[in-house]
Amino acid sequence: MSERSGPEVITFGCRLNAFESEVIRRHAAAAGLADAIIVNSCAVTAEAMRQARQAIRKARRAHPGATLIVTGCGAQVGAGMFADMPEVDHVIGNAEKLRPESYRALAAGTAQRVAVNDIFSVRETAGHLIEGFEGRVRAFIEVQTGCDHRCTFCIIPYGRGPSRSVPMATVLAQVRRLVANGYREVVLSGVDITAYGADLDERPGLGDLVARILDAVPELPRLRLSSLDPVEVDDALFELIVGETRLMPHLHLSVQAGDDLILKRMKRRHTRDDIIRFCDAVRARRPEVVFGADLIAGFPTESEAMFAQSLDLVRRCDLTWLHVFPYSERDGTPAARMPQVPVAVRKARARRLRELGEAQVARLHERLAGATLEVLVERRDGETALGHSEHFASVRLDNAALAPGDLVAARVTGVRDGLLVAAPATDPLREAV
Repeated sequence: MSERSGPEVITFGCRLNAFESEVIRRHAAAAGLADAIIVNSCAVTAEAMRQARQAIRKARRAHPGATLIVTGCGAQVGAGMFADMPEVDHVIGNAEKLRPESYRALAAGTAQRVAVNDIFSVRETAGHLIEGFEGRVRAFIEVQTGCDHRCTFCIIPYGRGPSRSVPMATVLAQVRRLVANGYREVVLSGVDITAYGADLDERPGLGDLVARILDAVPELPRLRLSSLDPVEVDDALFELIVGETRLMPHLHLSVQAGDDLILKRMKRRHTRDDIIRFCDAVRARRPEVVFGADLIAGFPTESEAMFAQSLDLVRRCDLTWLHVFPYSERDGTPAARMPQVPVAVRKARARRLRELGEAQVARLHERLAGATLEVLVERRDGETALGHSEHFASVRLDNAALAPGDLVAARVTGVRDGLLVAAPATDPLREAV
């Protein structure tokens, strides 16, 4: 797996940012940028922006002489705010952060203090080939960025720009490189990955890309998808989801709410019944699939009865891995101008959703009791190996002579501290390279 090199990169937010942080690290190291800290920020909520500012202040206290650079979606939509911080030396935008010349200018001392251009003028996504990820055995790769939709709560299109897809040949080359370097699981990431290919000449869909990866890289044992918009899952992708065992039985859905009026006010493209039909159709063909979901609590105008519909949808669709956010106003979005739910109510509803999510995880653990799972070992803690199953359940294997990167069959023997406990059933299925 990859070794640490170049400046320190602090990453917030999504898997796409995790991939881009590795691109940043590579470009900065190649440019000879030394004694620098780069904060790759997130803008999805006001809390994400607050955490970035907090990290910047902490980094400056710990490294008073370092060059401190802020980039990412937070820098793209809030360049002035970060530029006003005395701790910050440079602010660069989401397009600029992926260009080698940005780091050459920073290393040479010729960079502008603020280099954030119009993200909507960017029409292509250059492919970036990386060797691996610092401290990780699962690899995230960018297949798409940007979004052409305008959900009323979302600031991300203003941070990422229009939807742009990475050419299929570049994606395949990246997967091959990562697998050759010992990675046993690859996660396809993007802002709106089910929009993949619409901007490319041959207009391939995400299903076409997944099929090509599985066919062209047979030595890749595990392929996983990041967040899906269920109404954009076409027939080709659906057939792969229900029929390809190397495509992990874990789907994370961009749900956001369970009430149709709230979904309409969010300007989502699906209804409650769309989510139910999709989950039912997948489980009818592949019963072991486990679903996760993004959910927003306390969206403007949400009543208690509307919120109850979200709770009910979690139960009805048996959603397990919940990413819950109390609604956060983002300046410039239509939802920020709607009648707001009190902050205390938003937080209370988010807490109730998270508690339901914890109960859903406990139900999954009960169902997996005695099952044999395929576990990818990600790290060791003393005599314990820790990793994730194909369903994305966290698993601990005690007194197991396993190394990060091993893929092992393991039988579930219990639950401890919120994790499945399992014992290796065989030798590693595939050893780390």
